[in-house]
This record gives sequence, C-alpha cells and structure tokens, in this order.
Amino acid sequence: MRGLILLVLLFTATAQAAAPGKAAIASAHPLATEAGFEILDRGGNAFDAAVAVAAALAVVEPYSAGMGGGGFWLLHRQSDGLQTMVDARETAPAAATETMYQDDNGEVVRDRAINGPLAAGIPGQAAAFEHLARRYGKLPLSVTLAPAIRLAREGFPVEQHYRTLAGYRREVLNRYPVAAGVFLDGGRIPATGTLIQQPDLAEVLEAIAEDGRDGFYEGEVADKLVRGVREAGGIWTKKDLENYQVKERQPIVGHFRGGRVISAPPPSAGGIVMMEALNILSQFNGGEISEDLLPHLTVEAWRRAYQDRGRYLGDPDFVDMPVDNLLSDSYAKARAASIELDRATPSSELGEPVVSEEGFHTTHLSVLDADGNRVAATLSINLPFGSGFMPPGTGVILNNEMDDFSSKPGSPNAYGLVGSRANAIAPGKRPLSSMTPTFVEFDDRVAILGTPGGSRIITMVMLGVMEAAAGKPVEDWVGRVRFHHQYLPDQVQVEPAFLDTPEAKSLTLRGHDLVSVEREYGNMQAILWQRDGDRVTAAADPRAIGSAEVRAPAEQQPADQAASAR
Repeated sequence: MRGLILLVLLFTATAQAAAPGKAAIASAHPLATEAGFEILDRGGNAFDAAVAVAAALAVVEPYSAGMGGGGFWLLHRQSDGLQTMVDARETAPAAATETMYQDDNGEVVRDRAINGPLAAGIPGQAAAFEHLARRYGKLPLSVTLAPAIRLAREGFPVEQHYRTLAGYRREVLNRYPVAAGVFLDGGRIPATGTLIQQPDLAEVLEAIAEDGRDGFYEGEVADKLVRGVREAGGIWTKKDLENYQVKERQPIVGHFRGGRVISAPPPSAGGIVMMEALNILSQFNGGEISEDLLPHLTVEAWRRAYQDRGRYLGDPDFVDMPVDNLLSDSYAKARAASIELDRATPSSELGEPVVSEEGFHTTHLSVLDADGNRVAATLSINLPFGSGFMPPGTGVILNNEMDDFSSKPGSPNAYGLVGSRANAIAPGKRPLSSMTPTFVEFDDRVAILGTPGGSRIITMVMLGVMEAAAGKPVEDWVGRVRFHHQYLPDQVQVEPAFLDTPEAKSLTLRGHDLVSVEREYGNMQAILWQRDGDRVTAAADPRAIGSAEVRAPAEQQPADQAASAR
C-alpha cells in the first residue's frame, strides 16, 4: 500500500510539474503581443517576453502605461516554484508633503494632483525592466527592448481607442506643447491611420538597452527628466531618480472553491480585498451558491472588503496593516454574519466612510512560456496620458499617480470619495493601488489574468476568478458582463448590458441601487493552461483591440547567440 501511495504522489507531482509545451501571450495591443513572441522565438523566457510586451505597450499604448509610470509584476518560475511580486510602483519625491495639493484654505486643488509635473511620482518601469532581465530573464535588454525601439522609430497607426482617449485628455495635452506635438495633430485628435512616431522615446529605450537602469535614472536622460520637471513647476531631483528601487514582495495567497489564488500584496489593495471578499463568499456553502443569490452575496462581500481597503491599507513600508486578521476565517465569518440574504445592507450601516479611488486607465499583460514560467503584470500611468506632461527631449509621458494618495485624509477626492491617513502623502512612499495581477492554481489547470480599470480592477478580476473556479472557458472570464460595488458611493455600478440580465433582477429585488456607467469597462487579458491535457487557451477582452495568441515553440535562436546580437 505504501508503494502505491508513493507512486500516486510521484505521478501527481510529475503531472503538476509538466510544461505546457506551448506559449501564450495576451496583451492590450496586437503589436505588443507580437513583440513578446518575437523575443520567445529568440530564445527568451516568459520574463523576457513580458519585458518586451511592456516596452512595446509603452510605445503603442501611451495613454495607459510607459516609461514614465510603474506597476506590479506577478511572477512564477516553473523550475523551482518560486512565486514573487516585483513592486515597481511609483514613489513620492523627497520634497513631497501631505498638504502639497491643498490651497491656503486647506482645500484640495484637484488640477495640481492630476495634471502637469507636480502630479508625477518617480517612475519604476525602467528599474523593473533591468530587475526582470538580470534576475529572471535569459536575454539582455539590448535584445528584449529591440522590438519596442523599432516601433518607436517606425511608428504605429492610430485607431479608434487611441482617438477616444486622446479626446478625453486633449485639453491637458494641449497645455504642454511637447506632448501635444507627439500625440496630437496640430492640437487636434489624429485621424485613424495616422502614424505616431516617437524618436525621443526610442533614444531613451536605447539608453536603457545599453546601460540598464542607469540609462534612465542617471546620466543624460535623468538630466532631461529632472530639468524638464523642475522648469515646469515640479519637485523632482536627481537624487529621487538615483534612489528609486523596485522591491520584491511575497504575494497574497488564499483559497477559493478548490483553487489556490495568488495575487498582489500591498501597496496593492487588490489581493487583500479580493481574498477577503472570496473568503466571505466561502462562508456560504463553501462558495457553492445559487445563481439567484450569488450576485447579492458578491456585492455584499465587496461592500465590506472595500470598506476595509480604505480603513487599513497603504504602503507596507510606512503603515502597519492587520493583514492576517483581514484574511482570517474568523474575520470572514464575522463579516458574513452581517449579511442579510434578502436585503441590501446600506453602507451607512457599516460605519465611517473611509475609501479612496485611483484613476482608471492602466494596462495588463499575461504571459506563459512553453516551460511553464508565467507572468501577470498590471502597469499604469493612472489617467489616460498620465499627467499630460512630457519633459523635452525624452519622449516620456509622466504619470499622475500622486493622485492615488489621499491628498487630504478625511475629505473627498475627485470622485467624491474619502481618503484615509494610511494612504497620506509622504516622501518615498508608494500610493495605494487596486492593480490585481493574479494566478489561480487548480489541480488540473492554471489561470493567469488581470485587467486595467481603477478601483473596478479588483471586482473584475474577482469575477474572472469566479468564472475560472466554475470551470468556464477563458473567453467567458474576459467577456462576461460586469458589475461593481466599492462601499461608497452606495450603488452597484454596471455595464449597460448588465441591466437586462437575471443578475440585475436578483439585485434589484433585494434593494440594490443599480446605476449604469453608460459604457463598457475593463480590458482583461487571460490565459488558461489545462495541465491534464497540456491544452493552452488565451483571450483578450472583446471590449478593446487587444490580442491573445497561443503558439508552439518556433525554431528558437539559442539564448547565448541572441545575447550576443547587439
């Protein structure tokens, strides 16, 4: 019998360790997805490909992410099972103060926090590229950044998604002639098919390709960044750039319906809020809930988890957080006990309103290589086109992530929401985020997913996790109609199509206030590896122009040969 048990254990371990034999990439732009496969074909692994995809997105999605921003990179290394998150979130400059966006009367001047160089935190993207290449990749940055450099020089064509977001931020872009000269056409929104070329950005990427992080945070590029920011009223210094460091953090890990959920830890709120909500759902018949009741319980779980988001969470290097308690079974039981099955709980009954929300435009990429290494990375510059400001000679559009801090703890932000002291501005601090790159591991399958969407990211990813746990195909995770609740405002925000669903009827009957956001939202990128048959599928959100592909390994150039090609 002992021999039989040992044989079963060995077989199970072998099955779980098997490589998929195929690679998959899902990203928000076809040119970025192709850049990733180009690097895989040159002998790179998932970590190299993720850098290539992110760099390409910095070129072709300047409204979402880029070298002037940052993000979170969730990694799994198949050879030893290592799972970690690379935190490349922006940091507040050393001269930042808690009241820097307030006027003489103590009122927040919103324009300062979202537009122009004062709104920009110190970027983390270039440091992340070097960190991934040096510690996890097989290829040098001179190889992995080559597709992005080529795209920046040759240009990419404008499509409708670009035009929509450029229209949203056209007024701000026109304040800053350097940015307007790159992204607009004589101050107007470029026509579809217009070629956007970025030679200055190509030179910055070439500097990073040659010198790694020093090519961005020191030398000529750093001089241009700091000079441009300070001449326009910002507070960056060379020391701010020199001192920037990425950090590796232990992911949040939990369980839901037989799956092991791995997600982003603070300074992302995503993993904790999602796992707290999933734990609350699990108190009801282990998460096996009727279709009629599930939407109501999901909203009530979100309501409670988002309340805790604002109350407790912030940068772990600055704030002590009761993470173990928030994710404990006893806490989930207590939270679940306050939910009535036939009635929506008014948020006012739960206590003090302390929540915050960040900007909504971000990007996500998911990568799986043929060996089973995987990456889920959510990257951002905050609002579309970030702060709208580009330091002359850099091609780098700067983030406005400083608005993700609580500009005045205890008072509403631009969205009418109230910020907490845990997320107050401080020098060197990282602002709280909702970015939620996630893996879900079942005995027979692995899910890789994430999405942009500001404070709605967490609920979108959680809906995707629930679809994956129910055994739905990957297309259903990215395509399902979406709804959202974040404690305040006390309403269920829904996509227009949601209003015609049985879920909407179920929520309305229980007293929930449904409000259409008048548009679709999110841009999920997802991959499913079914390990029992080594089947790999991938899907890009149908709401946007993303691209998801699965390919068998090409006749790859050996990594050492690719590394010498400079």
